[in-house]
Amino acid sequence: MTPRVLIACEFSGLVRDAFAARGWDAWSCDLLPSERPGQHIQGDVLQVMADRWDMMIAFPPCTHLCASGARWFAEKRADGRQQAALAFVQQLLDAPIPKIALENPVGIISTLIRKPDQIIQPWQFGHGETKATCLWLKGLPPLVPTDIVEGRTSRVHRMPPSASRSRERSRTYPGVAEAMAAQWGQAALFKKDT
Repeated sequence: MTPRVLIACEFSGLVRDAFAARGWDAWSCDLLPSERPGQHIQGDVLQVMADRWDMMIAFPPCTHLCASGARWFAEKRADGRQQAALAFVQQLLDAPIPKIALENPVGIISTLIRKPDQIIQPWQFGHGETKATCLWLKGLPPLVPTDIVEGRTSRVHRMPPSASRSRERSRTYPGVAEAMAAQWGQAALFKKDT
């Protein structure tokens, strides 16, 4: 039986396509339509998590969670946006799926839910940029860097305000997507669950 992976909160299709290229029955799910053709569920990921999935890689929105927006935390706590975002993260982590990776920038998930299992950087996977990214893992090993590069810049952090800024900042780097599919795809396929 072909293993199934749900890529939660992904509109780009990059991670989905990396798994599909390796023979997985890979589906992305997001409130937005997919930017690329492929198996995509446009809707609420909470409605499809109970389907039979072998793995889920989740990219929940970081707007109310990441440290770069800390100056607005008091306002976001007061109006409930931060609590709702944390509750969504917890639901993803608690999904009835044997192998889960949840990705988010450095922020309050580490303080209010649990510390990440790993922090990665794009420059570890072939991209000359810095962007500390936390991974919370269930049943999956930490990613091993694949292509450490020099010339590191913080392009994402320095993006000017624009209508597309949040979409561009949240996009997964292709080298990271490839590492996820190559390493976790193998681990999920060949590691026996105990």
